[in-house]
Amino acid sequence: MKNNKIIIYVGILAVGVLLGWLLFGGNTTKEPVHNHNAVAETNQMWTCSMHPQIMQPEAGDCPICGMDLIPAESSAVGLMADQFKLSENALALANIQTFTVSNGNLDRDAGFVLSGKITENENETATMPAHFNGRVEKLYVNSLGEKVNKGQAIAKIYSPELIAAQQELIVAYKLKASQPQLYNAVRNKFKNWMIHGNQLDEVEQTGQVKTSFTIYSHVSGVVTEISINEGSHIMDGKPIFKVSNLNTVWANFDVYENQIGQFKTGQEVMVSTKAYPDKAFNGKVDFIDPILDTNTRTVKLRVVLNNSDDVLKPGMFVEGKVKSNSSINKETVLVIPAPAVLWTGKRSVVYIKADPNEPVFEMRQITLGNSIGDNYEVLEGLNDGDEIVTNGTFTIDAAAQLQGKKSMMNKTGGKTTTGHEGHLGMEATASVNEDKPFNINERLSVAKDFQKQLKVVFDGYIKLKDALVKDDLKNVVAASKQILDDLSKVDMALLTDNETHKHWMAIEKKIKTDATSLSTSSKIEEQRRYFKSLSAHLANAIEVFGINEKVYHQFCPMGDNNNGAYWLSREENVINPYFGGAMLTCGEVKQIID
Repeated sequence: MKNNKIIIYVGILAVGVLLGWLLFGGNTTKEPVHNHNAVAETNQMWTCSMHPQIMQPEAGDCPICGMDLIPAESSAVGLMADQFKLSENALALANIQTFTVSNGNLDRDAGFVLSGKITENENETATMPAHFNGRVEKLYVNSLGEKVNKGQAIAKIYSPELIAAQQELIVAYKLKASQPQLYNAVRNKFKNWMIHGNQLDEVEQTGQVKTSFTIYSHVSGVVTEISINEGSHIMDGKPIFKVSNLNTVWANFDVYENQIGQFKTGQEVMVSTKAYPDKAFNGKVDFIDPILDTNTRTVKLRVVLNNSDDVLKPGMFVEGKVKSNSSINKETVLVIPAPAVLWTGKRSVVYIKADPNEPVFEMRQITLGNSIGDNYEVLEGLNDGDEIVTNGTFTIDAAAQLQGKKSMMNKTGGKTTTGHEGHLGMEATASVNEDKPFNINERLSVAKDFQKQLKVVFDGYIKLKDALVKDDLKNVVAASKQILDDLSKVDMALLTDNETHKHWMAIEKKIKTDATSLSTSSKIEEQRRYFKSLSAHLANAIEVFGINEKVYHQFCPMGDNNNGAYWLSREENVINPYFGGAMLTCGEVKQIID
């Protein structure tokens, strides 16, 4: 029995040794496995889809906006110097839409919109001259704008010449029966002086010489110029005043050199003015100036308008919508949608998708021709088949700026200051003021008084921005109404040339539309959408005209549902108006407008 137990123990021990050899035995000189994937993973960099300047060696959150970092793409190999690439995530978030450029026919029925001004109809303008020498004793027409009727007394004149002639008339009247020819000759002398017949009859009947004579208007109209005062001496042939009949007026428009061929006399024109926004005035092209103004490269186009109700005032700015002359320029042209074009001063730029299979983009400066409807004719810069961005252009432009490529405000390329270097613990190599990467060379020269008035509009905008930061709907409405009031006080007469006037007319209309929408909206989300549009148009105005103040153009890539949104500020520090208190510091400085 004892021997059996020993055999069992020995058997168990042998089995244990065998199992140990099977489990832990074998070749101990085997080479360790080298995990190439693990090594590769250590080289992966992570970035933010909205802030591609962020590069970190491991996954985490974006230090600017808090979004999850994504694997960075390193596929810039093979790109041209001015090209850049977006990640697929950034492309989807930006909702980029493109359009393939092609030759097509412009919508001729949409017509051209021309800027112009109401003037007097020179064919209905008359000058009232003096017909004899004398001195003005009494003036019955004292101010411009007065209406006078034919036969209305306008002045009482003392004239030694008339006193002597009256004495001749009295003598001739007495000899009328025997010398009628002498009498008629003396009477005709007074007719040449435009002396009213009743006054002569009075002299003949009384035999008394009048010391002064009343002169009467021989035309009807509105007084537009007065050349004399009471006590003034007048001379034969010199003007007394000028009268215009405003029952018809002229609307004079400027037509650019590349548009001249689209017009001919007799074309219908629909004229509108801001004084009567709901009313249209119809007329026809009456005259096209045969001489080109070499300074503005424009010719004058004239339309005669019926003004029997006196609503059109000389000096008013107007817009004229003219249907294109369909009998000419039948050939197809290169056409692009208007939303594809970014404006910066005199430059027009678009972004092209350089690779049909990859999200690679490049800025392209173009020259535009006619603007008809929602399309532009392209004269230079694009080719048939080019694919251009039509939606998300500002997001693409922001990406170009962040990657140091040519962009709307930085036409030479180069690194831009984001305004978030402090968040990342980095020190800028130069201050924003020193680099000035966004200086605008295309600023137009305008009067300082106009800049002061535009600055008042900007002051109201800042109040609007601050109200949005606080989610203060009531003050948003109040600030919007203040902007509308300040905008109405901007004097367009200070813009003396056609180019500045045309720019301001277009910008003012858009600012007014956005501010009106803001003032009538009852939801803060809607107000922020209108604020985004208002900010873009006011930024354009400040870039083009200036306000003699430093303005910071700031950008949040997450604004407007991740489409990106700009705003203006007096401070470099970012205070975001698009999210209230939720993301006050999300954003960056894109441009400094001096």
